[in-house]
Amino acid sequence: MTIKFTPDQILEKIYDRAESCQETTVILDRVIGERVDYVCRCTSNRAGVRLLMSCLLGKLDNPSVDPRNPYTEIPTGDCFSGRTYDERYITHFINKHRLPCNPTTAFLTPTLRNINRPLTTNIELVGRPRELYTTTLQLLENVALGQIDTELLFVEVVRILLNIRDEKLGRMASLLEALKRGEGALPLSSEAIVTLIEQHLACRNSSRLPVLVVSAAYQIAGDRLGERVLPLNSHNAADLQTGSIGDVEVCLVGDDNIVTAYEMKMKRVTIDDIDTAVAKIARASGKINNYIFITTDRIEPEITEYAAKFYEETGGTEIAILDCIGFLRHFLHLFHRLRTHYINAYQFLVLAEPDSAVNQTLKEAFLALRQTAESGE
Repeated sequence: MTIKFTPDQILEKIYDRAESCQETTVILDRVIGERVDYVCRCTSNRAGVRLLMSCLLGKLDNPSVDPRNPYTEIPTGDCFSGRTYDERYITHFINKHRLPCNPTTAFLTPTLRNINRPLTTNIELVGRPRELYTTTLQLLENVALGQIDTELLFVEVVRILLNIRDEKLGRMASLLEALKRGEGALPLSSEAIVTLIEQHLACRNSSRLPVLVVSAAYQIAGDRLGERVLPLNSHNAADLQTGSIGDVEVCLVGDDNIVTAYEMKMKRVTIDDIDTAVAKIARASGKINNYIFITTDRIEPEITEYAAKFYEETGGTEIAILDCIGFLRHFLHLFHRLRTHYINAYQFLVLAEPDSAVNQTLKEAFLALRQTAESGE
């Protein structure tokens, strides 16, 4: 009698095999081995590895399906719901073992969400990098044609992800240890912290960082202000989806009504941005005292004047535009004795963000920049 394993049991079996052979590849075919290594290590887009894992799990759970048909809209008897496998099983598996993958399903990405035909190698998926999708489809075809065992390929995927995870953890531990060795030295000055975060903001893919700059300020000074910051929404969640007013929302202690909302911009604030903010203020359930734009770009005087005129029209809500570094500099000098607490809070927020919001390179960059600043090099 054949034992039928649940998808969760299949995944744990895969994990155990991958962990037992973590140092050595289980795929002898060099071409297929290079393909799976590329998909697993493609840091610019993690949708490929989640797509691959979901399709492989579907095939292992039901060997009669074609791994290239992960959409129930495909009018064949060998299709399946890749999104169901992804959301119901792969997400838990990834979180449980801290695998370096996106926290959300691949099937809701723009490239994969509106498809109703087989993912064969002659279909051109619109996404970047193009090679990622081409290679992923080639691997699914390798499985469909019996050129590689499904379970063996899945073991190799998890094996590589485990190595990537451990490599990342090792680098982070080394950087944190270097910072720890510097404890006890003269604390960074407020201006040194401003320079440090300004350097961090100048790194690539840093659009989430201004949110953390402001959030860290309220985390360490909120009690003194009688205000608290609400939990941050996901980096890629739209305001209409979450019902939020801003990227950072502040309430009075003991009250859930938002009194101050911050919206972050990595570009110039425009008249359209102001008009959108006015619409948000109008639909807010409570009274918004301040709606503040934090920008890393130039502030146009005419836009500032346009924003100021809405104070009376909104019944007393001030709309202001502040420079991100200017906000940070003023805060650190105002709360000078909290400056070390501030940089620690900012570091905590940076490291706690999912890689989809603050990628591993950006996290390591901050730790390296801080270590350099504190060592005086």
